[in-house]
Amino acid sequence: MSIEVKNLLKQYGEQKAVNDISFTINKGEIVGFLGPNGAGKSTTMKMITGYLQPDAGEIIITGIDVRKHPLEAKKKIGYLPESNALYYDMYIREYLAFIGDVHKISNPRSAINQVIEQVRLTPESKKKIGQLSKGYKQRVGLAAALLHDPEVLILDEPASGLDPNQIVEIRQVIKEQGKNKLVLFSSHILQEVEAICDRIIIINKGKLVADDKLINLQNINKNIQTVIVQFAETVDKTLLEQLKDAEKVEGMLNAGFQIQTSNPDAVRKGLLSLALEHNLNIVSLQTQNQSLEKIFQSLTTN
Repeated sequence: MSIEVKNLLKQYGEQKAVNDISFTINKGEIVGFLGPNGAGKSTTMKMITGYLQPDAGEIIITGIDVRKHPLEAKKKIGYLPESNALYYDMYIREYLAFIGDVHKISNPRSAINQVIEQVRLTPESKKKIGQLSKGYKQRVGLAAALLHDPEVLILDEPASGLDPNQIVEIRQVIKEQGKNKLVLFSSHILQEVEAICDRIIIINKGKLVADDKLINLQNINKNIQTVIVQFAETVDKTLLEQLKDAEKVEGMLNAGFQIQTSNPDAVRKGLLSLALEHNLNIVSLQTQNQSLEKIFQSLTTN
């Protein structure tokens, strides 16, 4: 059970939306697929699922070539697109029965009951889709993707429209599915990616810029750390920029600052000296390793 993407290319006129990217994902992996808006994430996912034809390259789903045998490949895939188009006039169970009929599921009633329970749709399961909140509509789309028990799950922004409690619930669903399936999902909620994924793929301007385990990406720039300081008083940012070994200073709310440095000990000592010299009160002082947000920014900005 795997996804193999080889030298994938999609071009619109002179613009290369996806530019010669390759990666392989195996069973049991939950992989975060990241990139800025317009980087080519959704285009890549649409090509993997067979909804969009690549201009060049190969996509192999569990040994099936998507271009040569699109229907056979789609049987292996559960896909939740970012747009999540639904039939608003249909009841939830009616819609899922329709999806089950498309997939020729042998015991649709049992499968529908099971998937409604999985995605926590039970309280709303007797409603029409058009009556649901955006978060519950997203769950209906996820239920439809899971209904035929696919080997591969492709989820484009699965947490879109969900409140914090719902995000935690969907996170558990994805983790549970990742035990026996292959999951590739994109999200702009980087905290969710950190909570769920061990491996991250990042693309920027159609090109692959990172493909590794999260811990390895953090260790690439392990010497760069962030010192976070908060003062009781308002402090001028330029004062902190004069600190020795302070490479970048960013302001935060409530008189706080983030200081990027390769020598956090020196910066902390400098902050204490600065506080004594200017009669400032430090409310909190801590050091953090490089976050996924910082890694993402460093790989996708100039």
